[in-house]
Amino acid sequence: MKTFPYAIAGDPVAVKVPETVEDLEEFKAWIVEANKRGPIALDTETTGLDIYSPTYGLRTVQFGDRRTGWVILWELGGYFQHYARRALDFITRFQIHNAPFDWAVMDRHASGDGFDGSIEAMAPKTIDTRLKAGLVDPRQPQEGGRGTALKPLMAYYVDPAAPDTAGDLTAVFRSLKLTKATGWAGIDLWHPTYLLYAGLDPIFAARLDSCLDTELSNLGVRPRLIEYEHEIARICAVMQRKGMVLDVPYTQRLDGQLAEEAAIFEAKALRYGVANVNAPAQLREALQGMGEEWQPDERTATGALKVDKAVLHRFADMDLQGNRLSKRKPNPLAEAIIKSKRAGKWRSAYTGTFLETMDSEGRIHPFINSMIARTGRMSVTRPALQTLPSGDYMIRRALLAEEGHVMISTDFSAVELRVLAALADVKQMKHAINAGEDLHSFTARMVFGEDFTPKHRKISKGIAFGKVYGGGAATIQRQTGAPMDEVKRALAAYDRVYPEVKRMSNRWQREAYETGMVHLSVTGRRLPLDRDRMYAVVNYACQSVARDCLGQSLINLEARGMLPHLRLPIHDEVLASAPKGEATDIARTIKECMTFDLFGVPIEAEAEIGKRSWGSLYGADV
Repeated sequence: MKTFPYAIAGDPVAVKVPETVEDLEEFKAWIVEANKRGPIALDTETTGLDIYSPTYGLRTVQFGDRRTGWVILWELGGYFQHYARRALDFITRFQIHNAPFDWAVMDRHASGDGFDGSIEAMAPKTIDTRLKAGLVDPRQPQEGGRGTALKPLMAYYVDPAAPDTAGDLTAVFRSLKLTKATGWAGIDLWHPTYLLYAGLDPIFAARLDSCLDTELSNLGVRPRLIEYEHEIARICAVMQRKGMVLDVPYTQRLDGQLAEEAAIFEAKALRYGVANVNAPAQLREALQGMGEEWQPDERTATGALKVDKAVLHRFADMDLQGNRLSKRKPNPLAEAIIKSKRAGKWRSAYTGTFLETMDSEGRIHPFINSMIARTGRMSVTRPALQTLPSGDYMIRRALLAEEGHVMISTDFSAVELRVLAALADVKQMKHAINAGEDLHSFTARMVFGEDFTPKHRKISKGIAFGKVYGGGAATIQRQTGAPMDEVKRALAAYDRVYPEVKRMSNRWQREAYETGMVHLSVTGRRLPLDRDRMYAVVNYACQSVARDCLGQSLINLEARGMLPHLRLPIHDEVLASAPKGEATDIARTIKECMTFDLFGVPIEAEAEIGKRSWGSLYGADV
């Protein structure tokens, strides 16, 4: 038995690594006693992040409580895997930090020998300390929060020296000429720093769990909210496991086209003196040489002229979706930069990642983070499908429903604005929604009069989302292209038409000052505010409740037997794959599960049935 002594907050702990069957019998005896005392922490070490990749491997499985960590060398096979599986099957309650990752690892790589390691079997027995930490404080360190990573949380709650092993392991990777990406697979299984790192993680999780329980209790976070988040995490993990079919030939062709497009526009930028399209100084110098002028607010915090997406699109006479504005002569360099960057980004973020991460069956399995943002909103990463352009089908065309199936997209109808109307009890807005009117047209009529124009509707839409997303007059002006004085007049008129919005914002801000700069959502979620951005409380409140509308919809969908059809939650949309002959009935059921009442305001959804590809819902012919 290899034993590594350590100390956490002055307490002696030990990491044990069995080498023989006798050692494994000692581990078995420990499991029996530890299981009587309460939850046992669980962790895994693997070859990387792409769980479904054909070359992926499970290296170790770790178990622990507050004083002892056990590292079982799964990679050695035989008795080691047998004892690990018996322990996993025997334990009645687990503590896991970032449980969906380890659920997926168990599901994909640990089942067998009589052990059911499926998500369905593991999730009901799991306490996820990462979810708990996010309910205590959802902010990341760069936002002034503690984050949800295990080591920083341990450093905050238990022992400031807790991150040391992670730093030591990174140094070992470098000494072996390995990177963070390749180190997990390349480091020797018996390396002492690796084994210590692995064995401490379950001890950390066990100690962290009790600290978080105390915090949650002191803050009055409802136990039902914790259970709810675990339910949603499980549902998202099941969707991730299923994944989506990748049209490999199409993706390979598109990847080549994007590479060619990036090269063409990089060459065009070079003709204007820009050798690197990602070098801001070169862009500034070239654009200034072409006579471009910046607006007063188009400077960075250090005073440098901005060459960000908004500025480049203005110079190129394009909106952020790439549509021509016809307000000025397009700058050819700005247009070349935009198109070159887009092609390069789409290759690295989408087509390249699709091909790199697909499994042996030609499916991709995007990571669905069920609670990632400050407001609790979900995200989809590797590939980051929630960042796809809203109206473009090119990338979506690569993702398919099953053979003989079609894609169904069910999207909430203006959910943030409906949530705003419900939370602030906005009388006129609720009247328009319940009357079935187009909310932006209704607002334009109220603000600009009966003879409002499409341009007025666009301004009204920009103001509405500015209220929800925290955008001010400058942001609305950039997005709509309307003159600033017209935007300001429309904002003032909007506040007269919907006075409840401003009143509710002021009330929420006053309440936050009295409760430690935290807004408590109607579902009990804690939303910390920044003192210099108190106005963002409307944004946080609406986005958080909109997210919980989606979360409750996923629970409703599972209850109606729809989970096998679900593929992704994307913003306010649920994507599903359904047999062609059953698509109408399944679309109707999904729509029903996403339709309910929120304080007298109907939360409604619309379902659209496409062809086989996701892109068909955006204009693709397949």
